Amino acid sequence: MKRAVILETLERSGIIAVIRLRSADKLTEIIDALISGGIQALEITMTTPNAVEIIRDTSQNLSADFIIGAGTVLDSDTAVAVIRAGAQFVVSPVFKPEIISVVHQYDKVAIPGAFSATEILAAWESGADMVKVFPATVLGLRYFKDIHGPLPQVKLTPTGGVSLSNAEEFIRCGAVCLGVGSALLDKELIRKQDWTALTQRARQFKAAVARGRTEK
Repeated sequence: MKRAVILETLERSGIIAVIRLRSADKLTEIIDALISGGIQALEITMTTPNAVEIIRDTSQNLSADFIIGAGTVLDSDTAVAVIRAGAQFVVSPVFKPEIISVVHQYDKVAIPGAFSATEILAAWESGADMVKVFPATVLGLRYFKDIHGPLPQVKLTPTGGVSLSNAEEFIRCGAVCLGVGSALLDKELIRKQDWTALTQRARQFKAAVARGRTEK
């Protein structure tokens, strides 16, 4: 998939589900539940054991409208490895220009992390497709809105503490996409294999994004 198509898919979805796994045993069921709930993107973090192999195995069996990405990527070698395994987007908690460069060489989407206005603008001017604002809840909604005001051209993706109680407001404050972890991929729901409840949770997040976009 080409970079422009990947980016359009992420923006349309509005949600990147972020997962840290101990094993891939239930990943197929998780993805099916997310798809049923309208979510089109899953980020598998590199803190997951055997993450590259999981990305490779999973990406070979996906429908065309669902994309897998890699998170917590800290160097360009890892970026290359996950892309070759099938990752369509690469997320990092930090900003490193060399990661953006190598991701774009493969025509994939680069989402570096940044904290301050200076870091956010530097990442954007270095070619970031989106900028991950992390940790979002430490900074708060007011900070996020104040950052977006003078930098409306930057596609911001808050991650870290995004929940059903603040998802709509983050979108209203200028986010193009939300990185959502445990608030969506609830460990207890996964442990109980309650895929119906997981699908419902996904739908609730999608509805929050839709409301936020309508009320901007």
